[in-house]
Amino acid sequence: MRVYLDNAATTALDPKVIDAMLPYLHNHFGNPSSIHSYGRETRAAIEKARKQIAGLFHVSPGEIFFTSGGTEANNMALQCSVRDLGVTHIITSQIEHHAVTHTVEALKKENKIKLTYVKLEADGSVDYNDLEELLKASSEKTLVSLMHANNEIGVLLDIDKVSELCETYDACFHCDTVQTIAHYNLDLQKTKIHFISCAAHKFHGPKGVGFIYVNADALIKPLIYGGAQERNMRAGTENLYGIIGLAKALEIAYKELEETKQYISSLRAHLKKRLNEEIPGIIFNSPDNGLYTVLNVNFPASEKNELLLFNLDIAGIAASGGSACSSGSNIGSHVIAHFNREEDSAAVRFSFSKFNTKEEIDFVVDKMKEMMLVTVQ
Repeated sequence: MRVYLDNAATTALDPKVIDAMLPYLHNHFGNPSSIHSYGRETRAAIEKARKQIAGLFHVSPGEIFFTSGGTEANNMALQCSVRDLGVTHIITSQIEHHAVTHTVEALKKENKIKLTYVKLEADGSVDYNDLEELLKASSEKTLVSLMHANNEIGVLLDIDKVSELCETYDACFHCDTVQTIAHYNLDLQKTKIHFISCAAHKFHGPKGVGFIYVNADALIKPLIYGGAQERNMRAGTENLYGIIGLAKALEIAYKELEETKQYISSLRAHLKKRLNEEIPGIIFNSPDNGLYTVLNVNFPASEKNELLLFNLDIAGIAASGGSACSSGSNIGSHVIAHFNREEDSAAVRFSFSKFNTKEEIDFVVDKMKEMMLVTVQ
């Protein structure tokens, strides 16, 4: 048996998404910027997708801009806020995705911003009292950049609270929603956020496509120049079939949201229960009320933990030690480092999708138990 439990890194394409994309891979191939009928057909399809996506978040289609994914969207929000909105102070956390942390660090190194890290609670959640104090004390134009759910441990942000704080202190709010879009309802009419980011491959859509939502009040200029695409906001020929797949994947996800949430939550709970019963000494890095698609497990110290993920792979189990964007790095997870776990312990992120089964979960636990017994010997 092969089991894929690394859905926070990427997900399998939904067959219905493939079906929606196929006509735009075979027949409808025109450049959306062309004025002839081939171009007009594909332009109409893109605008239909944009309108459909905007409707899910209760925003104007003119506030949705297609990108290559979440990293580009995050960069666009951060860099354009500094360049175009007069932001000189960014408040973020030390456990954001590297698409944010590396970008703000670069902006600081270039002496474009003052960079402040909000305090975190023991479970990795934001200290909202500290955030308010930082906003209250800031005399500069400020942007708060905090992710809706941490991609490694799944701790959730109270976006309504952060939105209210930003409004109170006249700050901009950027939220990396890559892990939560399609898993939670998000009404951007009720919750004011200046920028959110999306990557289709996190919810059974294609890789290489996403979008950024830019609130109409945030008057920014393009990050990428060279053409008039995306209403002069993002140059480059649009990823036509990717956009079609993104819209279809979102449509499916929100149609099935409650059913999928209940199902995946039951798988997560089953894995947690069985691991607790079968493997002594484990600690869960993910809170019970966190992102329901992620369970980060800390295994007790062992000299063989260095090969734990490798041995899981040999057993046919795909999991992760952290963000997929950090794969190949010999530096430990900056997120797990927050917990100050015992040296030589190992953190494994299991992340689920609607295509996983209870039988797969049992298979994983049985294999993990075998590995732990071998380690003890």
